[in-house]
Amino acid sequence: MIRLNSQADWIERARAVLPAAGFGNFDPAAIIARGQGARVWDQDGREYVDYLIGSGPMLLGHGDPEVMEAVLEQLPLGMTFFANNTKGIELAEAIVQAVPCCEQVRFVTSGGEADMYAIRLARAYTGKSRIVKFEGGYHGMSAEAQMSLAPARAVNFPTPVPDSAGIPQGVADQVLVAPFNDLEAVASLLAEHDDIAAIIAEPLQRIIAPRPGFLRGLRDLCDRHGVLLIFDEIVTGFRLAYGGAQEQFGVTPDIVTLGKVIGGGFPLAALGASARIMAHFDKGAVGAERWLMQLGTLSGNPVAAAAGLKTLEILRRPNQYARLRDLGERLMAMHERALTAQGIAHRLSGDATLFDVYFTEAACTDYRTARHAEPERAQVWNAVLRAEGVFKSPGKLYPSLALGEEELERTEAALHRAAVAVAAVKG
Repeated sequence: MIRLNSQADWIERARAVLPAAGFGNFDPAAIIARGQGARVWDQDGREYVDYLIGSGPMLLGHGDPEVMEAVLEQLPLGMTFFANNTKGIELAEAIVQAVPCCEQVRFVTSGGEADMYAIRLARAYTGKSRIVKFEGGYHGMSAEAQMSLAPARAVNFPTPVPDSAGIPQGVADQVLVAPFNDLEAVASLLAEHDDIAAIIAEPLQRIIAPRPGFLRGLRDLCDRHGVLLIFDEIVTGFRLAYGGAQEQFGVTPDIVTLGKVIGGGFPLAALGASARIMAHFDKGAVGAERWLMQLGTLSGNPVAAAAGLKTLEILRRPNQYARLRDLGERLMAMHERALTAQGIAHRLSGDATLFDVYFTEAACTDYRTARHAEPERAQVWNAVLRAEGVFKSPGKLYPSLALGEEELERTEAALHRAAVAVAAVKG
């Protein structure tokens, strides 16, 4: 049987063996063959400036030579042991030194797994059962997390809407939902319910920034009501700053989840907290009834840990975050110039290290206000950018430290062409 090798051929092969022809990522029609620095190439050889960067983890770009060397040094020593190893311990030390709330960490394999265990840890520590999350917030694929990320219908708060089939009503009963940036709504929930174990929040929810005082207000409310505050920093950790959103916004949660960057492009994530809270992973410390069991075949494996450890070492060097922010600010200015030149109503939302555009004049402060943006214009914008050689997700743009002047020039030209196309869309 002759097998052809074009992108279209591979898409057909994927349809036969993969549901929805993909791995669960946003665009199964993109078959990426390789990446280097700030660029990727698809199976047909088309080149793109990469602002998806693996959905965030490749902050240094693809194929960083120092990270590659660290991985190649580890490979002949062993890939995984299901046992403690020196690289994993060193990575844990680096995370504890960097992240304000962490005295100890527990490694897992994915960010969603970290969020699942963070919720379970909060319940174990407090003895309470309910969780508060924010509409539009993403915390992985556990049953509790799959509530009101993108609800199919508008409902009165705090009723959750399951985002997936297969979630029992009993799980939904343990989740309360509030609008992001609304301290009054959170205060009402905490006053009305005495069985809340934790509030879980993305400090930067997707690309929606917290209002001044919002995160500090959450911290104060949690302290007042004996509720734990979980920051999901899978995206923001080691991206907004070396100490993540906690450093950037000056607010310290009780529990943090980390992923993406800390694995250097390999599957690795973690959750961290004070030693007092993390003691629930130690049966000898808390007893069998309060012990939180956690096992993972590849958790803390030395290859991923070696990649993550070298990545963090590079990020600690002088001016890395200043440069990342400068790149992001330049990209944001390019967006402003292109869209303003065409008279297109828009809002740039997020942070210089992670942002995108909403096609609206209204402020986007939570999931529902962000939905007022014009989706037809967003679809045209993203489609033209892809055609012009800019690879990004439909709702985020991740700058990387691998970006150079040539990539920025190509991006600006693509932004102007995309803006012309968007301007032609009937409002």
